[in-house]
Amino acid sequence: MSSRLESHPILTFNRGKKINFNFDGKEVSGFEGETIAAALHAAGVKVLSHSIERGRPRGFYCAIGNCSSCMMEVNGEANVKVCVTMLKEGMTVRTQEGKGELL
Repeated sequence: MSSRLESHPILTFNRGKKINFNFDGKEVSGFEGETIAAALHAAGVKVLSHSIERGRPRGFYCAIGNCSSCMMEVNGEANVKVCVTMLKEGMTVRTQEGKGELL
């Protein structure tokens, strides 16, 4: 059974070709036309971040950029909401601990 999201009440998935990206030092695949969070979810990554104060796990929650559960470092930029950031070939995505650092 696939854990790939097939529908969402607000988002539209127009998947294109299969592409690869780097997540925490590992190669992961997804599809053009889907968000980073959707690709990670399909790859079995259920924890995207941890709460700053208590370290509780945060996952793929709203999928529309309203919460902060999915903030990660993307291509060196901290605090990117991966639930609304489209996946691109060769991206580097990292789990972000704490508030992240400004460049």
